[in-house]
Amino acid sequence: MSDLYGIIGCPVGHSMSPEIHNRSFSDQKLDAVYHRFHVEKDQLGAAINGMRALGIQGVNVTIPHKENVLAYLDHVDKTAAEMGAVNTIVNRNGVLTGYNTDGPGYLESIKPYLASPLSEMNCLIIGAGGAARGIYTALAHAQTGRIDLANRTKEKAEAIIRECDSSVPGRPLSLEEAEYHLGEYQLVIQTTSIGMAPKLNDQPISLENITEGTLVSDIIYNPVKTAFMKDAEQRGCRTVTGVGMFIYQAALSFRYWTGIMPDIQIMESVVMEKLGGN
Repeated sequence: MSDLYGIIGCPVGHSMSPEIHNRSFSDQKLDAVYHRFHVEKDQLGAAINGMRALGIQGVNVTIPHKENVLAYLDHVDKTAAEMGAVNTIVNRNGVLTGYNTDGPGYLESIKPYLASPLSEMNCLIIGAGGAARGIYTALAHAQTGRIDLANRTKEKAEAIIRECDSSVPGRPLSLEEAEYHLGEYQLVIQTTSIGMAPKLNDQPISLENITEGTLVSDIIYNPVKTAFMKDAEQRGCRTVTGVGMFIYQAALSFRYWTGIMPDIQIMESVVMEKLGGN
């Protein structure tokens, strides 16, 4: 019988995870299969118990379960506990351990684009949701020079900085303050859903004050290039799309499950094919 893996979420029908993981299982000649599992909020505990009962070897966890799933696990990795969210569960003989590959996946995706060490860079994260928390924690562990957080609700940015308990300096900012200070940053990261359909022309902040050559990334991967990214390029910035983070977080999950790092290029080709090659 094939080893069974999957993704749990609500909704989950749009996920490209089955395509990239099943292709990677085939490439690595592993007898395994990956499925989508739609799990309503009130059925999360039953789903996790079912994972044990059915011997499912591992799952990815997506919206809205990343935070609530911690209560049903036997162990939670230290970094995932700091983030307060799990996106990967490993089943070892009925013992379930939670990990979070979002932040580490983001760091892997930007490494080829860094012109200087993170310790020498000032970073601005736009947004204060789960993705922002994961990326903030990963950047803090990497001893980034400074990490400021900008959000419409400034208190949420303050909470992430406070709860991470890092020695890395950083400020909570309003979106207006972020626009004013934009020229201070060498790395700007857009983590909100602004720029996705149906509001494809919207941007979270104005880039009027950005410095040419700044590295700008957007974790949205559909569309591959958001209006925010296109604006940054027109202003002479270097850009990183959200495809890299999506691929690397999946690849790190794959490694937790199998001990094997999958072929990144194969994963990327599957994603780009699904996105229509744009």
